[in-house]
Amino acid sequence: MFGIGFQELLVVLVLVLLVFGANKLPEIGGGLGRAIRNFKRAASEPDEIDVTPTDKKDKNDDKQA
Repeated sequence: MFGIGFQELLVVLVLVLLVFGANKLPEIGGGLGRAIRNFKRAASEPDEIDVTPTDKKDKNDDKQA
């Protein structure tokens, strides 16, 4: 498993528990899950570029008034 044995994984998990505490672990896990999900969604969607022309004349009139 990526060159990481059970003992190394256990040490990393204990260190994470000590650093962040038991109360923060669900928040960190949820945030990590959302980040991975959003990354996968963004990677699978085609790139969309909005090419609709904007009316710059109206925006300039609003700033001057």
